[in-house]
Amino acid sequence: MDAPTTMSADKGISEGGGGWFTSRNQPPAAPGAEQQTTEGSRLAALRPVRRQGTGSSPGPSIATEADPSEEAAAPPGTQTDGEAVTPAEETAAPDDETQLPARPEEIPPAEQTSPTPSSAPAQPPNVPDTPSAGPRVPVQRSSPPQGAATTLGTDPPHFPGLSPRDQPPSPDAVRIRRTMAEVAPVAEKVTSYFYALLFVRHPDLRPLFPAAMDAQRDRLLRALLTAAEHIDNAPVLVDYLQNLGRGHRKYGTRAEHYPAVGECLIGALSKYASGIWDTETEAAWVRAYTTISQVMIDAAAADELCAPAWWYAEVVSHDLRTPDVAVVTVRPDQPYPFLAGQYTSLETPWWPRIWRHYSFASAPRSDGLLSFHVKAVPAGWVSNALVHRAHPGDIIRLGPPTGSMTVDHTTDSGLLCLGGGTGIAPIKALVEDVAEHGARRSVEVFYGARTDNDLYDIDTMLRLQQSHPWLSVRAFVDQQAHLQLPDAVREYGPWHEYDAYLSGPPGMIRSGVDTLRSIGIPSERIRHDSVEEIVLAQ
Repeated sequence: MDAPTTMSADKGISEGGGGWFTSRNQPPAAPGAEQQTTEGSRLAALRPVRRQGTGSSPGPSIATEADPSEEAAAPPGTQTDGEAVTPAEETAAPDDETQLPARPEEIPPAEQTSPTPSSAPAQPPNVPDTPSAGPRVPVQRSSPPQGAATTLGTDPPHFPGLSPRDQPPSPDAVRIRRTMAEVAPVAEKVTSYFYALLFVRHPDLRPLFPAAMDAQRDRLLRALLTAAEHIDNAPVLVDYLQNLGRGHRKYGTRAEHYPAVGECLIGALSKYASGIWDTETEAAWVRAYTTISQVMIDAAAADELCAPAWWYAEVVSHDLRTPDVAVVTVRPDQPYPFLAGQYTSLETPWWPRIWRHYSFASAPRSDGLLSFHVKAVPAGWVSNALVHRAHPGDIIRLGPPTGSMTVDHTTDSGLLCLGGGTGIAPIKALVEDVAEHGARRSVEVFYGARTDNDLYDIDTMLRLQQSHPWLSVRAFVDQQAHLQLPDAVREYGPWHEYDAYLSGPPGMIRSGVDTLRSIGIPSERIRHDSVEEIVLAQ
């Protein structure tokens, strides 16, 4: 899951309330809601704001609960399960929703796993089979007060003249990072224990997760830990968490679920970081988790007033371009607003509660249709279903649109676009977006593939080039050119006045960012959506 989480941020300092944190405004508990006392703090079930008609759209019966673990470790393009690495291709991330603009120099190597449908979450030994006193997790509210400001964590020391990135960390951030270092060698055990606690103490939450947890189970925890580690990076973190909160609506996540997750998170950390765990460390984690989760709760409550949790969409065409690549076009059951360059999460009827990210392959169309380029990859449940099983008339579900790889139409800077494999899908959408705005700004597209056969959309790109004199399209095949796509860019240019856009496998993204920075493009002008690992940027 892109991790359920919470925020209100009076920095964990309560003024007269009990417990570590007291929300500024605490709404009354839902009638009949049970409240559980844990060491003097309450885990109150709150009834989230409801949008009239939300979730009641008629349609085929596809599992209504989604995978809260799916999107956990990501915001801006990667992939797992042996599947693609950017929203353009299938990713097992979580990453899901949101993608933060990633700091290029920190993009980590991609991890790959192969899910097995029959697998179940590991159950570590000696897990308490009954609820026990846990950490103090505060009451969470379903929406922020009118005009309330959003802040994160404790106030870190501020030194004039230093950039936000170079400011010293807050005391809470120091304790959180110390905890992260302590549990890193036993991350697998922490993950197993966390989910065992969650499902034993709160069995009602199990249906929110997919049946097979081996490829999914670490994503929720990883998202929470990563967000906590970057608690001082408010500008980027808030935007990322708001996207997660909106995206988690499709899973059926509600405000009352967050305290349970926080309780088990801190329970797992305190067990495996016992050597450095103390009351100050626990208080730092409680404040961080409360902050993170309240941001998500507030964003979900606001989104519920204006958008559905998901959209049903009917497959209207299925164009098999190669034996393992298909262009799938769908018609949503109601208007679906998005921007060129963004992506969405998608669930098929064959794998309920398994969501994957795909980029939109065109700018918004007048007929409302949406197209996706899908490559079937080994062990890719969703990608193989879409390429080899989907037919016109099938019904899928779509999550909300997200992503920051969009065109800034307030400038006339040129666009340098690198698309690898099915990563050409959002690049094509960006080209169409520039054309529709009527600006004659230079757009340079580098389309890379491993073989000639993988340049499945080159004819479309060349037709666009013929129609628009400001567009240049260059294709590169690895096996023929004997160099990677990013390296080919060095032979052209100069590019220092261009905004750069990258979409493709994680390796291409990482090398592409390094190459572009080395030829003079500032990091803030390099855009990509990374969905497998959450890498926060300034």
